[in-house]
Amino acid sequence: QVQLVESGGGLVQPGGSLRLSCVASGSIFRMDGMGWYRQAPGKERESVADIPTGTGIVYADSVKGRFTASRDNAANTVYLQMNSLKAEDTAVYYCNVRVQPWPRSGVLQYWGQGIQVTVSS
Repeated sequence: QVQLVESGGGLVQPGGSLRLSCVASGSIFRMDGMGWYRQAPGKERESVADIPTGTGIVYADSVKGRFTASRDNAANTVYLQMNSLKAEDTAVYYCNVRVQPWPRSGVLQYWGQGIQVTVSS
């Protein structure tokens, strides 16, 4: 089993910044992709940023140039630096990781519990 702990959310004014962190722990033989999703009220969950094991971070068009995702493989941690925040960025943000728990297992997907980000004046 893999546990994900998210932190860094909260209330921020438009134009402000927040940094989300997500630490994975538990049965992790190999960490595959890591990323962030969000879900606003009344909307479907959408991908914000995805970091595969290779090169090339994929960002949603709505956050390009404002958000930066990164990962620390040694610490099994993924980050989301959010700058120039807008009201429409208000949502619950979810950490997403794909993990190979044991040497002979397949890759399983895990979700964080979600963390609220509210952008409002």
